[in-house]
Amino acid sequence: MAAPLAPAVKARHTSPATPPGPSKLRRSQRRAAALFVTPFFVLFAAVMAAPIGYAVWMSLFQERSSGLGFGGTERVFSGLGNYTKALSDTGFRASFAHIALYCALYIPVMIGGSLVLALLVDSAMARAKRFFQLALFLPHAIPGLIASIIWIYLYTPGLSPVLDGIGALGGSWDFYSNDHVLSSMVNLCAWQWIGYNTVIFYAALQAVPRETIEAAVVDGAGALRTALQIKVPLIASAVVMTVLFTCVGAIQIFTEPKLLNQRGAPSVDTEWSPTLFIWKAGFVQHDYGLAAAASLLLALLGVILSYIVTRLGNRWKAAS
Repeated sequence: MAAPLAPAVKARHTSPATPPGPSKLRRSQRRAAALFVTPFFVLFAAVMAAPIGYAVWMSLFQERSSGLGFGGTERVFSGLGNYTKALSDTGFRASFAHIALYCALYIPVMIGGSLVLALLVDSAMARAKRFFQLALFLPHAIPGLIASIIWIYLYTPGLSPVLDGIGALGGSWDFYSNDHVLSSMVNLCAWQWIGYNTVIFYAALQAVPRETIEAAVVDGAGALRTALQIKVPLIASAVVMTVLFTCVGAIQIFTEPKLLNQRGAPSVDTEWSPTLFIWKAGFVQHDYGLAAAASLLLALLGVILSYIVTRLGNRWKAAS
């Protein structure tokens, strides 16, 4: 009798998967990091680096006409000629003086007002905090052009209920006069942005440890002393950041002086601010090289202001 044939079964031994080595893991992490940061660098190159590079290239050339203007124009290399032309222009230099006066009034009003409002909303006596946050932020939700038109209406004699009320009380006020136009401009800009900065300060105040405030109260510190000596130093980073953004935004003011100029404010001309000078050079005079050079000089001023504010802010934070 033949023995049954038993199938020969081979036992398959499977070894566990070998984990990737450190070098392979690092390569995978680098690829993942590159995948995430590539969109940023692409957008940065397209939106920031390329326009700045093009502006630098344009600022090095001038367009000159030949044959009394009948021979057409040609672009010639001028080097730093456009920068010299901008810096020697009295209107361009005067625009920086106007901006300096504007910043000297606008920045304290903006930062001080925002900080006071944030501290009031954050105080223990405040009620309906969500409502006040929304109410203060709403002006910022209105586009700057629309906000400027609203205030131009409120500044215009014969249309403004504000001027009618002042006249009913026996007073008079001219928002467009040389003495008041700067404060009118500051009021317009502060109305739009003060709520935005208030929300930033209020959010920073929420991160202040409540135990620190309670300890100050137990030690006998009043509400004002707690606000100035405890809360404000603890949100120094938010204050420095807001001052930095406010400075950079202030030197780029355009819409407000442009509308005030169109409404006939005598002291606000078409070169009142650096941005108005740049707009006039590029879109009225079609001197694109001069406009590019003035734009880069304004950007340089922004960099210098950023450096100064950051250094002073770091010293303040270190001393707090």
